[in-house]
Amino acid sequence: MIRMTNPNDFDGLMSLALASGLFEPEERDLLAQMIRFPGKDDVWFADDGDDGLHSQVKPAKPVSQLVGAAYMAPEKMTQGTWNLYWITVHPDCQRQGRGKAMLDHVRNWLTEKGQRMLIVETAGGDEFDYVRKFYANNGFEAEARIRDFYEAGVDKIVFRKLLGSEN
Repeated sequence: MIRMTNPNDFDGLMSLALASGLFEPEERDLLAQMIRFPGKDDVWFADDGDDGLHSQVKPAKPVSQLVGAAYMAPEKMTQGTWNLYWITVHPDCQRQGRGKAMLDHVRNWLTEKGQRMLIVETAGGDEFDYVRKFYANNGFEAEARIRDFYEAGVDKIVFRKLLGSEN
């Protein structure tokens, strides 16, 4: 079940973030602040893992913990543009359609609210090929590349998806 998060989800979100391997130890404090004190317009969604998407192999962690999450916020000084800052599925629960379900939930939620565009940024290194393919396979277009953004040799790739019934 995908739902909005609540304050009781802090530990589950932190555990999920650490399991994802996407955050360096020095980034964990910033992540904890984002989870504890989101901006007034920020939105967190969680996947509780109890929606029948499980494969025949049960995840190694209890289903009562979060198996996926997404974090997004509106882009300041824009009309209807949102940035999806983080979307992840626990490694033990990947390849079950959960990432796509989470992304579809985010897009549907934004569309229902009359929002116009969703952007997402990722790194350009080979280890993020699967991420770029995921967004491309879900209707996002690579819109921009900023060379050497994260560090020398690691570009930032920006994807965008127009929202609405015609897109």
